[in-house]
Amino acid sequence: MIVNRLIEKAMNKAEGAQASLGQGESTDVSFENDRLKSVRSSQSTAMGVRIIVDGRIGSSHTTDIDDVDGVVARALEAAEFGGPAHFRFPDPQEGPDVRVYDDRVPPVTKEEMVRIGGEMITLVKEYNPDILLSAGVSKGISYCQFANSAGIGHTTEDTTFTVWINGQLIRGTDILWAGHGFGWKKREIDHVSIAKKAIELFRMAEDTARIKSGDMPVIFAPEGVNVLVLALRLGFNGKNVFLGSSPLARKLGEKIADERFSIADNPLLDYASGSSTYDGEGVPHQVTRLIEGGVVKNFLYDLDTAGRAGTRTTGNGVGCDPTNLVIKEADTPYEAMVKDTKEGLLVHNVLGLGQGNPMSGEFSVNVELGYKIENGEVVGRVKDVMLAGNTYAALKNIAAIGDKAEWAGGLLLTPPIQVGRLSVVAK
Repeated sequence: MIVNRLIEKAMNKAEGAQASLGQGESTDVSFENDRLKSVRSSQSTAMGVRIIVDGRIGSSHTTDIDDVDGVVARALEAAEFGGPAHFRFPDPQEGPDVRVYDDRVPPVTKEEMVRIGGEMITLVKEYNPDILLSAGVSKGISYCQFANSAGIGHTTEDTTFTVWINGQLIRGTDILWAGHGFGWKKREIDHVSIAKKAIELFRMAEDTARIKSGDMPVIFAPEGVNVLVLALRLGFNGKNVFLGSSPLARKLGEKIADERFSIADNPLLDYASGSSTYDGEGVPHQVTRLIEGGVVKNFLYDLDTAGRAGTRTTGNGVGCDPTNLVIKEADTPYEAMVKDTKEGLLVHNVLGLGQGNPMSGEFSVNVELGYKIENGEVVGRVKDVMLAGNTYAALKNIAAIGDKAEWAGGLLLTPPIQVGRLSVVAK
């Protein structure tokens, strides 16, 4: 294998090395302005080597699989100026059994993908022909070789399949955007349900409703929960914890959220977008509980950050980033959340996620798609509304957590969450 040649070449001068080769092919079908825009197939290659020389880290990447000598030489040069290595490359370990390849994905034809996109557009058009639509269907197959100087050597193969539809409805000076989509490593996606979900979002927005500025209950639909999760992604990153920039740095074992709130990093869910057997450093993946019963349990580490912090990697390398974040379901149906709200806001999507100070948990975002709740009913879409608050304060002020989790954004599996009070600013 090419990765073995890379290791052999690197070890002429290095103390340790890892190498990877990823190759993939994908097909994408896209619709724009209600019509088929393109059908494209592409291939990709990425080869990389990471080495330790005289206790320092060097790395290099290329798309040319024939450039074995060159990529190793550049990694050796980079190591001269690289940071110190606080780890050694791991020994071979057997990884967990997680399904990431579906043999029903490769046979999907371009014609079938065009049909799926066309059927979604037809369904939404039957509801309202004035909605201008874009849609997409894509599939991919990827193959990866990995090896290191400690004896690890494995190959992995996975698939991806994604379906989405978005629409724009112009009414005078008002522009409404709404849509839905889903992607994972399995062929099994109900495109009709995706179109119906998009239709429902438009249907809920048929009327507009005025909302007054003030503190009020806010229900985050699964897609909207990303507003709260951004701070958690940063806060549980082991590098941020080690550097002390995370507000959770000294809160291991402390209660920071409502006791009903639990979240875990779970790369072992079959066919989920962030799932795999090993991380990018050859470490077997594992489930890591981050918050359980409102209490901070663990942080996420890669090899180097774990070495610096005096702990063990959680299999989240390189970068200490999460894989699939899973928020535990509770016992409140979504319908009950709405029914029990006298006046409040339902948030589906926002603009400007990341504005404010996400490391500290502060957020201030424009509500792209949100609805007013009045006397237990969704009465219409709100316009020109901003939402502000702090994730960590919100987690302590949870009023209800839904009883049914859904995928939101591909890497988050969450039920809807209702926060008791947040600041809503309306023009």
